[in-house]
Amino acid sequence: MTDGLDEVRDHYRATGLRERLKTALAVFGPDDQRLLPQQLAALDQFHTRGLAATTELARLAGITARMSVLDVGSGIGGPARVLAATSGCQVTGVDLSEPFVQAARYLTARTGQEGQVTFQTASALALPFNDGRFDAVLLQHVAMNISDRAGLYREIRRVLKPDGIFATYDIVSLGGEPQYPVPWARTPATSHLFTADATRAAIERAGFRTTVFQDDTGAAKAWVTQLRASGPPPSPNLGVVMGPDFALLSQNLGRNLMEGRLGILSAVFEAA
Repeated sequence: MTDGLDEVRDHYRATGLRERLKTALAVFGPDDQRLLPQQLAALDQFHTRGLAATTELARLAGITARMSVLDVGSGIGGPARVLAATSGCQVTGVDLSEPFVQAARYLTARTGQEGQVTFQTASALALPFNDGRFDAVLLQHVAMNISDRAGLYREIRRVLKPDGIFATYDIVSLGGEPQYPVPWARTPATSHLFTADATRAAIERAGFRTTVFQDDTGAAKAWVTQLRASGPPPSPNLGVVMGPDFALLSQNLGRNLMEGRLGILSAVFEAA
């Protein structure tokens, strides 16, 4: 387990989340009305560049219908549902936050994907699966909360099949302390940023070889600029999930990106 695990769990506690989601989704119709995963994108894609980033990472990883995919740190399930809908694969999501997992199951029932997408509450450092279970593992904006990166990447390697694929899309340090609070941490106590090079080295030491390694900071900055120009986000949005201070968290993320403290890394690795 990580030092500060309880603090990370508290950051994502989201008390009463399912009921808030149910109320927010009334704009789409009654509770028994089937929703498309893409309709929820402003609400359930909890990372920079949102749905576009999930779609691009799946493309880089070569996700196909025949694959069994694990989404580590799955949040309320947006990427898992989109992966299943667009690629036809089976997806399992794990998250440390029980309210997030409950919300993910509720939203998955609303999209009618229960037979294709499932969720469990678990730590990324103690995944509840046998060795060699999955064809691919995805990790989006999760590692920043985990100090034991070696343990994280070893555990991901353990649950992958031989020659399995690990795709990560994460925030990295470019130097200097970020302005807090940010979406993954309200204080430095739960923020564990690595540089891109340190991230790559840690993953390779865990038994992977690099196939894709790209800097997506420019795309993230363009996304921030577009958000600033477009005014308030559509409703419902991630404020339903993270609470009334989410606007401040997002503003600080954008500021840190634009001022060169943070960058965005997309990378794909094969199990060696």
